[in-house]
Order: sequence, then C-alpha cells, then structure tokens
Amino acid sequence: MPIERLSTGVPGIDGMLGGGIPRGFLVAVTGEPGTGKTIFCLHFSWQGVKEGDKVVYVTTEESRESILSQAGQFNMDLGGAVAEGKTVVIDALMGRASDQWSLRSLNPEDLVEIVLKAKKHLGYGRARLVIDSMSAFWLDKPAMARKYSYYVKKVLSRWDFTVLAVSQYAITTSEAFGWGMEHVADGIIRFRRFVRGGVLRRYVMVEKMRQTLHDLRMYEISIEDGRGLVVLRPADMRAEDVALPSKVTEKIVRARKKEEEAL
Repeated sequence: MPIERLSTGVPGIDGMLGGGIPRGFLVAVTGEPGTGKTIFCLHFSWQGVKEGDKVVYVTTEESRESILSQAGQFNMDLGGAVAEGKTVVIDALMGRASDQWSLRSLNPEDLVEIVLKAKKHLGYGRARLVIDSMSAFWLDKPAMARKYSYYVKKVLSRWDFTVLAVSQYAITTSEAFGWGMEHVADGIIRFRRFVRGGVLRRYVMVEKMRQTLHDLRMYEISIEDGRGLVVLRPADMRAEDVALPSKVTEKIVRARKKEEEAL
C-alpha cells in the first residue's frame, strides 16, 4: 500500500524525504542550539494548520508568547490558529496555575496526559505534535532518555499523532543530553552548524527515516526573515570539515577511558 506522507512545510526537506514524513512516525529533530530546529518545527506545525490537521505544540524552553511571536516573524499565524481552536500551544516553561494549557512538571506521564487532553479539545482527525524539546524531560537523568521516549511513542501512536521530538546536542561535544531517543525514533533529521571563512553556516541531513529512500546528502540551509527555513544546495564538504577539533576528541576519549576504568 502507498505510504501517506505529511509535508514538513519546507519543500527542500520534503524532497529529501521522498515527499514528507510517513504518517504516525516519531521523528527526532536533533542538533546544537541555533541550527534551526525550532523554526523547522514551526514550519511543520503551520503546514498542519493549512492542511486542516489538529496541531499541538509543547514548548519547554521558550514561553508560548515567544513561540507565537517567532512564528509571526515568518508569516505563520499560529496565534490566529490558537484563537480559532485549530492549535494548542502547551507552555511548559512558565507553569502558570491558572492556564489550562500549562505543564507544571517535567515528567512524561504529565506530558502525555496534557497532550491527550489537547487532542480531545481539538477534536477527531489527523494530528501533528511537536515537543520542543524532549531533552528537558531527562536533563537530570539522561539514562532515562530511551525509556521515556519509548513510553511517549507507544501511547501517542494510538492517537494518530505524527511527532517531531527535539533533542538538544551540546556545542562542545556534538553529543545528545541523554542517549536512546534516536534508537526509538522512526526517523532522525539532524541539524548542524559550522563556521566557514568567519561566517556561521547551517546544514541539515536526514540520518534515518524508516520506509523511505531518503537523500543521504547534507544540505546547506538559510533562515530568512518572512520565509523561515530555506534549503539552498547540497554541501560540498570533506570529512575534516565536520570532525570535532582534535583537542575535544582527545578529552572525550580520556573521559570514556576513566569511566571504563571505574567500572
């Protein structure tokens, strides 16, 4: 049977994915700060509004007002969609007791509970969910990342959600805050950043997408006012361009040897 795919709202990334993300998938959106992860999630959400999907956006590191303002900067009227009952933005940063769409504790059970409440509020139909970011739920216990991710995926898959789950990566090591979500996820869309010739450049690559013959190349992207994320061209890069600095690599190796010796 043909696979139903949901457009991400970014034509260039849809092209890398053979048309979009398969319906019902949980996709990890990974990368260091400032690489475009949240803007990509806004595109995905706004595309859902335009297609008549039920859209739930969970923000853990920015307030609801900040997310809606950022969307407006790229001509995405998510605030209007909220007012019209087409979208729910759950604020897990501010934690206001008087706000029914405020998440006051960062544990996966409460997350699932409020997301399902939002889905019932929005009504029956195909749904999109953004969790920006999942890393916030295991920052103090990174070993639980895989278990928490599996729990969220298992429960929400029954409710016709296609999910983007953001996973933060450290700038110094390019490693995740927690290990295991990428194994649970059906797909991985990896955002990167490098300084070339004194200029910050951003890139995106599809590292994994089940049931999809996806593009294996890394693409340079830009973030443009009024348009959002734009895919420019395949990157012409050498292995040395994406490798960690030798000093950082040496520190990681030494740290891992100490851990092994302590066991």
